[in-house]
Amino acid sequence: MTAIPLTFYLGLAALLFSIGLYGVMTHKSGIRLIMCIELMLNSANLNLVAFSSYTDTLHGQVFAMFSIALAAAEAAVGFAIFMAIYRMHDKINLDELNILRW
Repeated sequence: MTAIPLTFYLGLAALLFSIGLYGVMTHKSGIRLIMCIELMLNSANLNLVAFSSYTDTLHGQVFAMFSIALAAAEAAVGFAIFMAIYRMHDKINLDELNILRW
């Protein structure tokens, strides 16, 4: 059985990052925005794990675990903020919200 080459992992990570970037640039909903950011972070984690496997070290995998924990905390805080905004304004459309302006 042959191993999967590194270029396939990098191509998949680039595809995932591109999909996430497209979502960040086009979607107006806050929940979709957080999901697309998570997709971009997961593509970076895929790169870390792929290079870690390619170089036979654990540094990339350990860093990916910390990144996953940080992404979970970021998503929890983001969802909490969007829930508070939804309770105040009954919408989470980011183009129509201006509560941070003076």
